[in-house]
Amino acid sequence: MIDRRSLILASMAAMLPLGASPARRPRQSAPKTFDYGPAKLDIYAPDGASGLPVVFFVHGGTWQFGKRSQVDAKPAFLLANGFCFVSIDYRMLPKADVATQADDVEKAYAYIRANIAQHGGDPNRIVGMGHSAGCHLIALTGMRGGLPGVAAFILDDTRAYDLAALAKNGGMVRAYARVFSDPSQWAALSPASYVGGHKHPPTLIAYSQASGRGEASKAFAERLRATGAMVTLFDGSAYTHMSINRDFGEDGDALTAAALAFLKSTVG
Repeated sequence: MIDRRSLILASMAAMLPLGASPARRPRQSAPKTFDYGPAKLDIYAPDGASGLPVVFFVHGGTWQFGKRSQVDAKPAFLLANGFCFVSIDYRMLPKADVATQADDVEKAYAYIRANIAQHGGDPNRIVGMGHSAGCHLIALTGMRGGLPGVAAFILDDTRAYDLAALAKNGGMVRAYARVFSDPSQWAALSPASYVGGHKHPPTLIAYSQASGRGEASKAFAERLRATGAMVTLFDGSAYTHMSINRDFGEDGDALTAAALAFLKSTVG
């Protein structure tokens, strides 16, 4: 016979994110919001945390839309698995161009590196993560050395690793052409331009079924591997461009499982 206490514990376990258990699930309150200068960021941390690895997330939205609150299941899942989570806003087009957005990301990262210990995070174990436009911005700032001390990257689904190659291959579609309208800026805004300038941290690169994502991601992965960097390539061709981000943290999600294994092996 199942007693009342066992029934309650079983019900709680069924509602927990992957990898969590009733005994160690953190009590999550609302995120704490801070102004880092150009915009705001949210810090999610378990109560009483100390020295936890940190996932620093940059949202997508074609460099024009999106906000830091669009994080779906990521905070709950990562907190349940022993991480702090940070999500940032950055200034959008047309108010700010992509170069300015990259500077915003670097300022937000510098703020987190200087202050995350006060919220239970370890400034020496920060993983940069982004989706779509946010993936491009994390890759760009990380590869050019603008995120000093960053421990690893999770790059989730962009074509914008090498803009000149993208244009040559017919991938500069209308949305990209509006954002990257000046070819003289393509090299400076391409993450691939900076590969090999210094040692790069472990990187997980994921791609969806969306047009051009696989080709661009594989080419970038090979470029990184040629420098000796540890690269994990995740075939997300079962996902759409939106679901590869939206499903992260959901029970049974394949990218979530791969990312957690990557995180545990690099900063966990």
